[in-house]
Amino acid sequence: MSESPQERKQEEGASASEPEHERAAEPAAETTAEPVSAPARASRWPTALVLIVIVAAAAGFGWYWYENRAERGAMQQTLTRKLADVDAQAQKDRRIAEDVRETIAGVQDKLAALEKRLAQTQGQQAALDAQVGDLTRNRDDWSIAEVEQTLDIASRQLQLTGDVTAALGTLRTAEQKLRQLARPELKELREAVAADAKRLQKVPVLDTAAISAQLTDLIDRVGRLPLAMDIRPKPAAQPTAAGSADEVLWQRLMRETWDELKSLVRVERMDRADIALLAPSQVFFLRENLKLRLLNARLALVARDLRSYKADIGAAGEWLRQYYDAGDDAVARAVAMLTNLHAAETSAEVPDISASLEAMRALRSARPTAAQKP
Repeated sequence: MSESPQERKQEEGASASEPEHERAAEPAAETTAEPVSAPARASRWPTALVLIVIVAAAAGFGWYWYENRAERGAMQQTLTRKLADVDAQAQKDRRIAEDVRETIAGVQDKLAALEKRLAQTQGQQAALDAQVGDLTRNRDDWSIAEVEQTLDIASRQLQLTGDVTAALGTLRTAEQKLRQLARPELKELREAVAADAKRLQKVPVLDTAAISAQLTDLIDRVGRLPLAMDIRPKPAAQPTAAGSADEVLWQRLMRETWDELKSLVRVERMDRADIALLAPSQVFFLRENLKLRLLNARLALVARDLRSYKADIGAAGEWLRQYYDAGDDAVARAVAMLTNLHAAETSAEVPDISASLEAMRALRSARPTAAQKP
């Protein structure tokens, strides 16, 4: 074990003092022989002083060593506490680092899943872009095909239903689509469509919906229309109470008797002499047959069978004039309506609008030839 500085100084002092003791012992031995002189006594003071200095230095060093030892203990305790705190903080940091690593691992997994989904989405977007490109590349072809389909619908609609208004609207739609394309090779097709539209405009339009509604309303009112045989003479005006207060009893009795006799027989002029008298069962069948006539007229109108429509309308009007009370307002309105419908201008001929379809077919056949040209 290493010696402290103080101990080394004490050993050096002890070794240094040994010759002096020996030298002091020798004079002491000599004093027995001869008395101590004054110079010998003077030489002892430095030795004592040295001893005092050595003792003082040893005491100071011992005190310093003790104080330094206490400070070292306090420093060691402080250092121990700091090391414990550092260790605890290090453990806490390690736990935080573990949590951070776990969080980073979770985030990386989620990021990988998102990247995978992004790759799938990009693939789908690329497929959609390709499809959209294919569609937009042939946009004109699609538009022309749509116009052709529209013209075919207009032709079939006109041939099957004879609805000029609907066919004209369909042609207007096709004409508008061709105008939006604005391509020079479609000029002849646009002119053909415009010519067919003008041809349809010259056809007299029959408002099928309004006429059907009128016939339906008349069918509902047939059962309430009065028959001609149900006409009753209008009640005669009640005779005013004639006579004065001085009229005698027998005069008043004669006047009342005469009024009663006149009310038993009434003569009235009729406009028609051929009023048919029908049994109750015949009245029922008359009303039902009239309804059937009107229903047939409505069906013939929808089917564009204008000949049957005219015949049924005329028969229904004739039955109303023959069997119903022409003086009734409702009957008069029904007869006037049927008369107007029968006299309305109708055309059974359906115009030909095949020029548009022929121009479209010619365009279709010319497009591949034009595409092959350099």
